Amino acid sequence: MRIGCHVSISGSIDRAVDNAAERGCSAFQIFTSNPRGWHAKPIPDSEAAEFRRKVKERGIDPGATVAHMPYLPNLASPDPEKFERSAATLEREVRRCDQLGVPFLVTHLGSHMGTGEDAGMDRLAEGIGRAADIDCAVTVLLENTAGQKNSVGSDFGQWGQLLRRLRPARKFGACLDTCHAFAAGYDLRTAESARAVFAEMGEKVGAGRLKVLHLNDSKGELGSRLDRHEHIGMGRIGPEGMGAAVRAAAEADVPVVLETPVDGARSEADDIEAARGLA
Repeated sequence: MRIGCHVSISGSIDRAVDNAAERGCSAFQIFTSNPRGWHAKPIPDSEAAEFRRKVKERGIDPGATVAHMPYLPNLASPDPEKFERSAATLEREVRRCDQLGVPFLVTHLGSHMGTGEDAGMDRLAEGIGRAADIDCAVTVLLENTAGQKNSVGSDFGQWGQLLRRLRPARKFGACLDTCHAFAAGYDLRTAESARAVFAEMGEKVGAGRLKVLHLNDSKGELGSRLDRHEHIGMGRIGPEGMGAAVRAAAEADVPVVLETPVDGARSEADDIEAARGLA
């Protein structure tokens, strides 16, 4: 089972590998730059080479390394300038992942800002689809949303519809966030219901499209549309559902990344061990 958490790149990007190893990660996720800004300094070739070297040295499968898009881009935005800037950021991040040897880039689906789901889906298909023109092996993963107002992609059917519009299919996949799915109304609290949710995802999103699992418990209730992550087994999904989700990912050979709160309740390393124990 390849499992870990989101780690910092503070200092230099190769430090992320050290941070992952310190937490007992066999998989990890990073932002390649400041997630709250538009600008990204170029990654020196020496740092990229050191990142790759450390991944190999630490015995981490390069196929279990993941990057996440920054927070500011909105690929469903009706504002032409914001949309173009968002699409350019996606293209930049794909190239940075390729430089680092990171095979997966997770992107949020954003907000249509009241212009309607169809218009938002059209912009998403155009913006995300630009990644197909970049000659590299990076796969862009579309992350399901929690169902907040004006969001796209909380419904598995709509999520799958968007993925099917993107070609070639090998360049695009899915990242399932358990907190987001639960907040959107997919019941993951028991082993039986969790199996049903994963089966529905396979049917509507596509068998084999799941490439990364974001394992997060939920502070909000089922169907609350509240994107608030909780420590593993300590939230409204609970230990049985969390364990079922980890087992489903392990059976599909999908890396598991935790994005649990950074607070005094439990450390990231303890959350990873809790998830292993539940599996």
